[in-house]
Amino acid sequence: MHILKISFFLVTVAVVVALTACTTLTETGRLQLILIDSAQESKLGFQAFQEMKYRESIVSAGPQMKQLQRVGKWIAAVAKLPHAQWEFVLFEDPDNVNAFALPGGKVGIYTGILPITKNGAGLATVIAHEIAHVTARHGAERISHGILVDVGGLVLSSALWNRGQDMHDMVMQAYGLGTQVGIALPYSRTQELEADYVGLLYMARAGYDPRQAIAFWQRFAEYNRKHSGKRLEFLSTHPLDNTRIAALKRLIPEVLQEYKHRPGS
Repeated sequence: MHILKISFFLVTVAVVVALTACTTLTETGRLQLILIDSAQESKLGFQAFQEMKYRESIVSAGPQMKQLQRVGKWIAAVAKLPHAQWEFVLFEDPDNVNAFALPGGKVGIYTGILPITKNGAGLATVIAHEIAHVTARHGAERISHGILVDVGGLVLSSALWNRGQDMHDMVMQAYGLGTQVGIALPYSRTQELEADYVGLLYMARAGYDPRQAIAFWQRFAEYNRKHSGKRLEFLSTHPLDNTRIAALKRLIPEVLQEYKHRPGS
């Protein structure tokens, strides 16, 4: 009975939290569950970025670094991010084809992705996409979902306390796999496509032709074909390249209106 009371309490808390912590993402209208304070989120981003700058080699001069600062400044000007202290750092690693943005306005680009970005518009595509993840608070959303999944696991584990260890372990393994494939991965793919859309808006508002994003992702897809094996989308955190490019093409007519009617155009 004591375990059942605890389970009921946890479920009640989870329901109350879920109902009171929902926010709406302005650009898309999608409801989000956010359980983390944005100021604390920014503080964690600052700390993580400082640690990365201490560990990794940084490009501090030259045309690539200047281009990053210029493009980053334009994208940051149209991205609304509370507690932002914008910083754009170029990390020296020709084998790392990646980029990221952290809460608080910390953006890192690895030199390995520059042959694929090729130009300012390509770099704007990457920066705008990564910043969109941060302004949409996708990281906080994933953590919040993880908290609820953990609560669900505790409740399920409590409900199985008298069913035997084998049954308990089998059900808990199924729960873990189900939440990963059925919740975590689809949400991650949703967030990726959402960041693509919001990133296109940022590009357009900053004065970069959003159609250039298609060209970048096509170059990225070609890189993937040459360097990666075939992957199944339902077991991937990112949408397949063809899925992403097709979605972007559908968005271009809408986003072009932002580009053509931006202030000063």
